[in-house]
This record gives sequence, structure tokens and C-alpha cells, in this order.
Amino acid sequence: MLIDESTTFIVQGITGREAVNLTRECLDYGSKVVGGVTPGRRGREVHGVPVFDSVKQLCEELGYVPDGSVVTVPPAFTRDAVFEAIEAGVKIIVIVTERIPRYDVAQMVELANLRGARIIGPNCLGIIRPGVAKMGGIGGPAKDAQKAYQPGRVGVMSRSGGMTTEISSTLTAAGLGVSTACSIGGDAIIGSTYAELMPFFEDDGQTEAIVIYTEPGGRMEAELARYVTENDSKLPIVAFMAGRFMDEMPGMSFGHAGTIVEGKADTAAEKIKRLNDAGITVAEEISEIPDLVKEKIG
Repeated sequence: MLIDESTTFIVQGITGREAVNLTRECLDYGSKVVGGVTPGRRGREVHGVPVFDSVKQLCEELGYVPDGSVVTVPPAFTRDAVFEAIEAGVKIIVIVTERIPRYDVAQMVELANLRGARIIGPNCLGIIRPGVAKMGGIGGPAKDAQKAYQPGRVGVMSRSGGMTTEISSTLTAAGLGVSTACSIGGDAIIGSTYAELMPFFEDDGQTEAIVIYTEPGGRMEAELARYVTENDSKLPIVAFMAGRFMDEMPGMSFGHAGTIVEGKADTAAEKIKRLNDAGITVAEEISEIPDLVKEKIG
């Protein structure tokens, strides 16, 4: 999967207020945060994590390239931070920052593809492997994350960070638990879509089904439906579609920047039809999800 017990990562922008809290939460959960970067702050520590001026400097000091980076720098500097991490050889990059210009995001995603790196986000809470590690603010403080995310059989992908935890908590309460959960980001352009992450879940022996939380706007559901059909995917999927009311309000956005409906293909009704045609069950309510998953995996 994307992360495991051996995954090492850094936090770029580590001395910022939110990043300090995020670092503490990840450490408390057992994650291996091996360094942080804030230009001009070399020599400081954040909860015992050493701070460096650049990713290159950090890698030279550690003697190796960490597996991942959590990027929490302001929008105007996010592209430079991500470029720096990618060029240093970092392969998994979780971008927490929101309101990044689309052009910048498109450039980051293109460079990641060229260098064989993977971006999660932007505008996301990250990844969690319950009982193993978490990378980002997903689940909040360790004690809360441990309650909502118990190890289990179901993978979760969600455009909403909060709903990633809500759905996972529902699966945990039903005794199904979670294999890995990924908050993929709510912006119009993101680094990893449902379809692009499917191979990771399919290759994970712990994952027996997937739940996705999705919204109107964008083409990710059509891409997922096409992936499932063309690759004859055997991993059962249950989806929940939020914002169905938006079908009556074309051109409107709610919640996330990526929820703007620009045509019929972006509407909730059309997305539900595409998902159903691909054999993906769409739940009417969040509370229905565990029973629908149980029906598929027994």
C-alpha cells in the first residue's frame, strides 16, 4: 500500500502552527517523522524532530531520502516545496495546503508523473493505515484516530477529509474496520484519483472491498467506472454520492472547489448512473454502507 510500518516521511513547513500539531499527532500515532523543513530554521526541533533549511540539506544530513513528505506551506510557495521534494527523490507527497492555483497544481502533477512520484491532494488530510501509521492530519489526534480507524477489510477513498473519518468510523462500528483510508482532496485538480489509486488497493491482501465518498463536479467517477469495466476489477465497491440537490442548481459549487457542475456528465444523477452501470453500488445513506459492503464480501 501507500504507507506501512517502515514508511519514513518529512513535514515541509513544519514550524507553522498547524504543522506543529500535525507532527505531534503523527508521532503519537507511531508514524516515522524523520525531519522537517522550514527555510531559515535549521537547528530547531519540533517535538524532537530536527528542522532543516531545505529537503536537499535534510537528505544529506540523514544520509538517505525519506519515502514521503507532508506539505503544509502557504499556497504561494507550495509548488516550489513540492518541486524540491520531487527532485530530491521523495516518492509520496501529501499536500495539505488548499487554495493553490490550478496552474501550479497541474505543474506539480506533471513533474510527479515524470519523476515517478505520487501526489495525494492538494486540500486533503492524507493517508492512514490503521494501527500502523498515518501521514497527514487524517483522523486528528492519535486517540481519536485510534477510535475511528480500526484495522479491517475495507479500503476508503474520499474527496472530503472529514467524511473519510465519518465513513471509516461507521465501518469500524460495524465490525468491518479499515485496511487503508485516503483523503484524496476536494480541489478541481488533484494528484491521485480513485482510478489511479485502485491498483494499490487491489494489490493489498488485506483489502476485500472499497468505499468511496464522492460529490458532483469533475470526471473522476467516470474514470473509475471505466477502470473497473476495462480492467475487470474484482474488488467490490460501494459509493456514497453527496450533494444530489446540486442537480437543480447548475454552475453552483458547495464545500469543495472541485464540485462545480459544468455539464450533464458532472451531475450527481449522471455519476450515479455511470457507477451503477459499472457494477458499483451507490448507497442512499451513510448508515447503509456497512450492510451493502457485507452483502458484497459475505
